[in-house]
Amino acid sequence: MSAPVFPPLFSGLDAAGADPFSLACAKASEVCDAGLVCYDLGHDRLRAAMVFAPEVPLRTAACMLPLCGVGIQNALGALAPPEVGVHLGWPGEIYVNGGRCGALRIAAATRDPEAIPDWLVVGLTIDLWPPSEDTGLTPDATALYAEGCGEVDPESLVEAWVRHTLVQINAWTDEGTTRLHRDWLAVAHGLNTAVTVGEYEGTFIGIDEDLGLLLKTKDTARMIPLTTLLAEPA
Repeated sequence: MSAPVFPPLFSGLDAAGADPFSLACAKASEVCDAGLVCYDLGHDRLRAAMVFAPEVPLRTAACMLPLCGVGIQNALGALAPPEVGVHLGWPGEIYVNGGRCGALRIAAATRDPEAIPDWLVVGLTIDLWPPSEDTGLTPDATALYAEGCGEVDPESLVEAWVRHTLVQINAWTDEGTTRLHRDWLAVAHGLNTAVTVGEYEGTFIGIDEDLGLLLKTKDTARMIPLTTLLAEPA
């Protein structure tokens, strides 16, 4: 397998079996250039992570999580057969034909929503093959190749993820969150259904201007910011 080719200003680093998310966080903390894409293209799982250098406070920059989600949704929309449906969960899950097929996660140099982080990393995992031939053991989970996407090779998919994410970044830079808000809601998983996010339970009724989750409970409506999803850099 040849190395993926990325657009100008992006560079690739093969994690060689290591966790690309952890590697990207480590490289970012060492002050690497924004646009670094760490990747591990296994036979059963694609893992990748992208490094950003935000110029806005974390509460705004955290929208890179759903933005990268729209990027992978668009990438799969371009590469997978047209009948394959791809949707996104607010905490970062990726659903293919209704089954969980992967996830995104986010980490940053700070947890202060008002601070401009020195770096921010979004990680991607896509399951290519199910862990067991007995898919009945995990009825809510699936894998890309189990859903008729056998022609989508991991190299092409990680390249497409970066390209489509770049399109979203350019739109976000020019328009703010207007397009991202619309595009993400169009592929949202679980909208107007009961969900549990951390300690909160309620009905997922939408997202606010910073793409925070709007959750309706028995007594009130609550907004859960994207910064609550920050992972610890491993």
